[in-house]
Amino acid sequence: MTKLIECVPNFSEGRRPEVIEAIVGEVRKVAGVSLLDVKPDASHNRTVVTFVGSPGDVKKAAFAACAKAAELIDMEKHTGEHPRIGATDVIPFIPVKEATMEECVALADELGQEIAEKLAIPVYMYEAAAKTPARKNLPDIRKGQYEGLKEEIGKPERRPDYGPARMHPTAGATVVGARQFLIAYNINLGTSDVGIAKKIANCIREAKGGYRYVRAMGVMIEDRQVAQVTINMLDYTGTPLFRVFETVKSEAARYGVNIIGSEIVGLLPMQALLDTAEFYLRLEGFSRKQVLEDNL
Repeated sequence: MTKLIECVPNFSEGRRPEVIEAIVGEVRKVAGVSLLDVKPDASHNRTVVTFVGSPGDVKKAAFAACAKAAELIDMEKHTGEHPRIGATDVIPFIPVKEATMEECVALADELGQEIAEKLAIPVYMYEAAAKTPARKNLPDIRKGQYEGLKEEIGKPERRPDYGPARMHPTAGATVVGARQFLIAYNINLGTSDVGIAKKIANCIREAKGGYRYVRAMGVMIEDRQVAQVTINMLDYTGTPLFRVFETVKSEAARYGVNIIGSEIVGLLPMQALLDTAEFYLRLEGFSRKQVLEDNL
């Protein structure tokens, strides 16, 4: 049976359609890869791309897209709400079918070395592919973002795992790794006070004593003048979507603020939505076997 690996690279460009299309075009060129989703975000100035394929094809597509991003994105001119350190900010591999986490780690390691050697971009390895415990978590690697890392990359504790101990002049640095499914979930608040979003984010994020497997921060969506709690759900089976939503809703109410909407960035497992439906509809004895599409 064919092994399938998912790759979800994040690129630091969400405002220029022609640049996004050029990067995504490199993925489309690889015959053994299926492009599943392209999600640009102008406020974050970031695009999340999702594709699947065999290990070799996925690695080929990831490298080609990274090379094109390095050619077209200048981090010296980049601004956006989302933390970032490079043109291709992060490239995670996720086992989907007949593939193991160990295989994804090996694939990430190969790609990291290839990016460093062929593109002269410093590369950091994270999550299951991390070389040291201090680099397991992405926010720790991104500390200070592009501007901060540019100043500190020469320090022993911040030297990359592969490549030169200096930022690429335009493409910055890249993080490569292997992980389980992650759900990128944003909740928009009926206020322009980003301070409220930041306080709520601190209530739910694991690092501040909140929910396990949850990372969150408060940002401002400038074009809408809306404060947003932007969330990464590292394990939806450990902390489900509905629990995070209800907590954000409750905390927002303390400040007299409503939730005006939420969004999923990229793809997510169907089970995460079924769990949410089961909670809100108070379903009893519900089984996934009752989903029509699963029976076709």
